[in-house]
Amino acid sequence: MRVAATGLTHWFRPGMVLFQDLDFTLEPGQVYGVTGPSGSGKSTLLTILAGWLKPRGGEIRREGVNAMRWVFQNPHGVAGRTALDHIALPLVARGLKRHEANRQAYGLLGDFGLLETASSPFGALSGGEAQRLMLSRGVAAGPDLLLVDEPTAQLDRRSAATVNHALVALGGRGAIVVIATHDPDTKAACGQVIELGP
Repeated sequence: MRVAATGLTHWFRPGMVLFQDLDFTLEPGQVYGVTGPSGSGKSTLLTILAGWLKPRGGEIRREGVNAMRWVFQNPHGVAGRTALDHIALPLVARGLKRHEANRQAYGLLGDFGLLETASSPFGALSGGEAQRLMLSRGVAAGPDLLLVDEPTAQLDRRSAATVNHALVALGGRGAIVVIATHDPDTKAACGQVIELGP
């Protein structure tokens, strides 16, 4: 399983190239950062990796990537559903019985420092807790490719540090993890970095 880009180039208006001639290979079990100034094409590159946008030039090859999940900048959940439900339901959708889904969900909550929120409704979570919950929910879905867009942009420094710690843990789960960020601490948490812009 891998994602490989060769000569990847994109623009929205002629003469205003976001990035060009990008070459990289993304491997499972690794956490990659996509960094650069605002407007450099970080989210656009994630959209291309997801297969939702065709690049203007170059090629993307996805080998063995059958499932993709995107964790958005602003965490979205069902206000009245518990944190446990948010993680267990994707596991049930993958075919697990509810009791087994709950068992695995508790494990993921523990991995992301959220055990104490298991019975809390989504609407009662802090920003950092909600972001970590969406990361753990993304993992629960079992994706081959996990895309994360600006996970700490809306958070205070303490919550951001907690999320960055959780991002490091994603690397050991076998998926290809790509994080668009302008946060230097998030960048430092990534194993490899793709730099965009000047």
